[in-house]
Amino acid sequence: MEIINPDSIERDAAIQRFEFTFETIWKTAKDWLYVREGLDIGSPKSVIRACREVGIFTDEEALLALEMVNDRNLTVHTYNEALAVEIYSRLTKYLPLMEKWLREINLKN
Repeated sequence: MEIINPDSIERDAAIQRFEFTFETIWKTAKDWLYVREGLDIGSPKSVIRACREVGIFTDEEALLALEMVNDRNLTVHTYNEALAVEIYSRLTKYLPLMEKWLREINLKN
């Protein structure tokens, strides 16, 4: 659900929820890749590339996931009002990708 005109508290809460959710999902994928594929990978971008290699992501989805990592890195390490507004506007395209990521891991278990 997207709030059309969020105030700064709503926007910041959504961004923080995105950060927490992304962290949980990429670490879940990291563990899954280790257990199921024998891959010991340490970074979110490497996990995404490996998920592409094992068929969890298409090329296009992997590119979007890498964009998502970049946005997560920006939200964690910098705060800028204009940047927060910009990243908030992209959250709606990240949600379906994160849902698919978890669904695919569950299907391959």
